[in-house]
Parts: sequence; structure tokens; C-alpha cells
Amino acid sequence: FVSSQVEILDWETKKQLCFLDKVEPNATIREIRLMFHKLYPRWYPARQSIKLDPKGKSLRDEEILQHLPVGTTATLYFKDLGPQIGWTTVFLIEYTGPLFIYFLFYFRMTFVYGLNERFASSPHPVVHLACICHSFHYIKRLIETVFVHRFSRGTMPLRNIVKNCLYYWGFAAWLAYYINHPLYTPPSYGKKQINFAVIMFLLCEAGNFSVHVVLSDLRRNGSKTRKIPYPTKNPFTWLFFFVSCPNYTYEVGTWISFTIMTQCVPVGLFTLLCFIQMTIWAKDKHCTYLREFKDYPSHRMPIIPFLL
Repeated sequence: FVSSQVEILDWETKKQLCFLDKVEPNATIREIRLMFHKLYPRWYPARQSIKLDPKGKSLRDEEILQHLPVGTTATLYFKDLGPQIGWTTVFLIEYTGPLFIYFLFYFRMTFVYGLNERFASSPHPVVHLACICHSFHYIKRLIETVFVHRFSRGTMPLRNIVKNCLYYWGFAAWLAYYINHPLYTPPSYGKKQINFAVIMFLLCEAGNFSVHVVLSDLRRNGSKTRKIPYPTKNPFTWLFFFVSCPNYTYEVGTWISFTIMTQCVPVGLFTLLCFIQMTIWAKDKHCTYLREFKDYPSHRMPIIPFLL
């Protein structure tokens, strides 16, 4: 093979940062990132965005130099993504917060409601049930983070963790405040409404977990190659027949059931925001599938079967 030369420029100033000589044509972008890191130790690979065009998309780690539309001297552009934090750490921080914040309100801490001992516990069984379900949801998320999830991107910008925590922690406090408030009133239709909601909640949680396992299995042995997810023998995965992102469908279903269970307006508003955000994510993922796979099932919708 004829060795290549790689020139890396700053994406804004177009100033040359380095010139890599005698680079193997079959070198991957990941290997080029490591070469660049040796010259600039402060820019570790996760901070680097390497592009063919200053305003284009970042090249993936597994892309090979000789397969890119470049000559023997390749000009690439570098952008600093800023300090990064691993996705596993991000999720552990995001999900641990709501778990413990909810308990502050559930146990009626005096600094929260400022009430005397006769308000120390709720007379409504649904309040205890809501605490169990809320805790179960986030404990499940933590377990999935450690044992199930495989991330295509290893990190995210450190600055985003503040925004994400404000969202998850803030809403957890808002929901918990009203559900555990001494003036909270239980659902209008009593046990029937609560029992229906609990069954729906458990089914959606089981479905969400089942879909995450399927998605995890697509990335066995650390593979980052995108694949089309398909249903398995598990009935909870059959939603893949109709939507691209059934994990989001089940997640929204979980919060709808929690809204029905508690009959609490803040929970309903949180559910609505979840649905809007997850619809945006689902549409993006659906478009990516359609763009990358010519044989992608045409009857699938992003998040709601036959509708959306």
C-alpha cells in the first residue's frame, strides 16, 4: 500500500494543527484520533470531532481512511467537543437522584411540608403504591444501565449533565410533592382505577425491559455496527412489527399508567413532556433507519402504531 498523509485543520480558523505523515491507507478514524491525541494530550479521543467538511458530520471511529473521498493527502477538520462524561455515569447520576429525592417527600420530612406528627404518614394506600412503582422504575433503569445498555457513543458533553439532572431531579421533586402532600386526594374510581393502572404499569415496564435486551443483543462483543432490530419470541418485543422505537412507546405507557394511578396533574404534564421528547427521538431514529437500510420495514411508524 502507498502510505497517505493526513492534514488536520481547526474547523473554525482553518489553521493547521498537525500533519501526519506515512499513515496506512487502512487506518481507521479511531487510529487517527489516537495519533492526534499523542500530539495534543489535552484533546483525548472522546473530545475530538473529526470531519471531512468543517460544517459536516463527525466521522465514525470505524470508518477507514482509504474508503473516504480523499486523495493521498487527506484534509480533515478538528472540533473540540469539550470535556466529556461517560454515558453509564450520566445515567447513574440522572436516575439515582429521582430515587432518593422522592423519598424526601414520601417520608414527609419536616423541612419539606413543615407539618406536625399527625401528618407523618398518608392514609391513602395509593400513595405507598405510587412510591413503590416510582422506585421500581428508577431501580430498573439503574440495573439496565449497569447490566443491559450498550452505548454506540461512549460519552456526552459534561455541560449537559446539569440540564439533564435538572429535568429528572426537578420533575421527581415536583411529582413527589403533590402525590405525598397531606391534602392529596386518591383517584376518583378507587381500587378499579388503581388496579388497572398497576397492571398497565407492570406490562409497560416488562415491555420496556424486553426491548432494551433486544437492542443490547444487537451490539454484542462491543460491535458498533447498526442493525435492524426485529421481534423475538418474547411477546413484548412484537411491538417491533409496528414501530421503530417500542422502548419509547412502553416508556410513555409507563408514565400514562402512573398518571392514571395517581390522578395527579403534575404527573400528567410530565407524561406529556416525555411523550413530546420521546416522539422527537423516535422520529430521528426512524429516519436514520430509513436512510441507512434500504430493506427497512416500510410499515413501521416511529412510536405509535399506524399513527405516528
